[in-house]
Amino acid sequence: MSAPEFTFVSGNLALDFVGTVGRRTTEPIELMPATVDLAVWAAASGTAGGALAEPPSDTDYADAVTLREAVYRLATAARTGARFTRKDLATVNRHAANAPGTVRLGADATVRRAGDIRSVLADVARSAVELLGGPDAVLIRECEATPCTRLYVDASHRRSRRWCDMRGCGNRAKAAAFRARTRAKASTAKVAVKQATGRRQSASGSGPAASE
Repeated sequence: MSAPEFTFVSGNLALDFVGTVGRRTTEPIELMPATVDLAVWAAASGTAGGALAEPPSDTDYADAVTLREAVYRLATAARTGARFTRKDLATVNRHAANAPGTVRLGADATVRRAGDIRSVLADVARSAVELLGGPDAVLIRECEATPCTRLYVDASHRRSRRWCDMRGCGNRAKAAAFRARTRAKASTAKVAVKQATGRRQSASGSGPAASE
């Protein structure tokens, strides 16, 4: 089985982590079903500078999933105006209190990052804290493309972003709308032709009768 291709389009690391479950309200898809997938996501996120210092354990995986779902519920609460639960707050704050990964400047003027899965989860939790406790919390949106449920921060100029990713959900939604308009126009044209044909037939049939 090939490794999943994780995307980072939410504008926030914590929301990108939440996005490792798709279609949450219909048929949930777990994109991170095992410890190896957690390691792949951590490496792809760049928070540990690539490969982790050591592979995640089963306990690390369970902690990661617990954190992910707590962030999802808190972000959903922020989006809908609901209250945060103490349990979810405790989960996020506990991870945020852990040490983040190390950062240093390389001789080639590049940033070098390193860490383990616990430091990656600390970065995720801190990202959630800064988002949910800051001014951008009101900008959390859910993708409008069915059945996508990806959360993202709407940083667009007019605050009118509708999809998590224009290249994916946005293009599919626009293509679907175009097909719907095309079908509607075709249906309207077909009805118009049928009506015109009916009128011609009616006029043709009534002509001789009128001349008698």
